[in-house]
Amino acid sequence: MIYIISFIILITIVVFIHEYGHYYFARKYGVAVTDFSIGFGKELFGFNDKSGTRWKFCLIPLGGYVKFFGDRNVFSQAEQKEILKKYNKEDQEKLFVTKPLYQRALIVAGGPLANFLLAIIIFSSIYMFAGKDFTPAKIEEVIIESPAEKAGLKKDDIIISINNNKIESILQVSTFINTALSDDINIKILRNQRELEFLTKPDIVNSKDPLGNSIKKKIIGIKIAPASNEFKKEKLGPTKAVFYSIKEIWFVSKTTLQFIGSLFQGKGDTSQLGGPIKIAKISGQVIEFGFLAFFSTVAYISISLGLVNLFPIPLLDGGHLMFYLFEKILGRPLSQATQEGFFRIGLFLLISLMIFTTFNDLKDWGLFQ
Repeated sequence: MIYIISFIILITIVVFIHEYGHYYFARKYGVAVTDFSIGFGKELFGFNDKSGTRWKFCLIPLGGYVKFFGDRNVFSQAEQKEILKKYNKEDQEKLFVTKPLYQRALIVAGGPLANFLLAIIIFSSIYMFAGKDFTPAKIEEVIIESPAEKAGLKKDDIIISINNNKIESILQVSTFINTALSDDINIKILRNQRELEFLTKPDIVNSKDPLGNSIKKKIIGIKIAPASNEFKKEKLGPTKAVFYSIKEIWFVSKTTLQFIGSLFQGKGDTSQLGGPIKIAKISGQVIEFGFLAFFSTVAYISISLGLVNLFPIPLLDGGHLMFYLFEKILGRPLSQATQEGFFRIGLFLLISLMIFTTFNDLKDWGLFQ
């Protein structure tokens, strides 16, 4: 039950923020919104606001949408002349399709932008009120015959960077090692006031993450300890907190894109892909560690939702932005038939991905071997 409740809370937050991003820019540019829905299917409860928008929660909490006045297709309607015939001049001004291209693009991009903004707010709040770790990482032990020993790493070395990613916290060492996509990992250390670089090839072992989930983990055979024998946590000011929040979003986005690129190259670990079931499992696990852990997870899921929605796949926000790019280049929208063809391709891709991630999720729960 805790998994279900925490998942509903998490998905409601990130979906509401995403859809509110669309809603905000739509209202800003005078587009009438008839529906603001969290979830799909049968409406459970809702209300109408002064502008005529129906705010509602529906039975299936796996997404949401905003519906614009008069639009058969929420974002990409090419046959504008046929639509305009149905409405008087006053109502035409409320239509999405009558707005300039840049306004339509901002309305579409508003959802992902809102997700990134949510992550900034969450991370910044944590860094300001709970603090951010800045503990230097010292190698306390090098395992005999390990990749680290073979590379030349020694006890008391201070790790400065991994694959050109600066180590600002002891917590980043494992993250940078395990998100590295290259076979070899470049580690820069400080030894006797000298900076040295070593190249090591990690071993890949079956392990558990901090939540107890099965993962394939990269290890180089070192044990890490705080350089000064104590953890250093610092509460940041607003400007610095926002800076590190944006930096975290950039790292997560870059790492995600690199991982997706590795999948297309046949090098990525497809077992790490997960869907709603995996999100539900993780949300239930992290909430047991407290609200900070839970809201950190909300931030990471929000980044993922924003980033994935920018992919140039029809049915996603990025697909509509792709159509607007064609419209800008061609000087006219793509025909409705062309758009519908792209939508069928996008639907096939999304359904295929959903089936694959669901299979991975069920396999992770031990239902498939």
